[in-house]
Amino acid sequence: MKLVVLGRDGVLNRYRDEHVATPQEWEPVPGALEAVARLNHAGWHVVVATNQPGLGSGLLDMAGLNAVHRHMNELLARHGARIDAVFICPHTAADGCDCRKPAPGLLYRIAERFGVNLSQVAVAGDTLRDLQAAHAAGCEPHLLRTGRSAQLDDEAAERLAAQVPGSRVHADLDALASFLVQRDRPDADVGAMR
Repeated sequence: MKLVVLGRDGVLNRYRDEHVATPQEWEPVPGALEAVARLNHAGWHVVVATNQPGLGSGLLDMAGLNAVHRHMNELLARHGARIDAVFICPHTAADGCDCRKPAPGLLYRIAERFGVNLSQVAVAGDTLRDLQAAHAAGCEPHLLRTGRSAQLDDEAAERLAAQVPGSRVHADLDALASFLVQRDRPDADVGAMR
């Protein structure tokens, strides 16, 4: 199974300093919905793994979060795209859980649910903790220069990614989709893409 795990805020939707608490606050990153469709059409399953500490701190409730995700799924469907599952860590940093990124717990749960070998799973996010969670779980880490990494220049993005072995840097989700789809082609020169 071809599976890619995406962060949500800053990857699929515009990052906000406050929690995305209503469907109206969930605004897609330009090109992100189309990139998910492209991955889906190339046979990839797309899963979201997201820290949502607003749940644990009481700033957000499950009904509100479900409404946000319904809106996200409706927008994806309009572009011929789908997210196969959303895995949520509801805890705050103080809770000391095993699922809040950079901990790898969400990724372990995804592997169990989908029956995949995590070494074959690409994980993309816009923060160092996304890369750290991917590495801790044995996944392939990818940094997207959107969301919280949008302001990084090439050198700064490479420095951030270099903190986690095996990380690759991409401009956005569309660039990651291009990389994965191209690499997956039977005639792809894998050596040239490393």
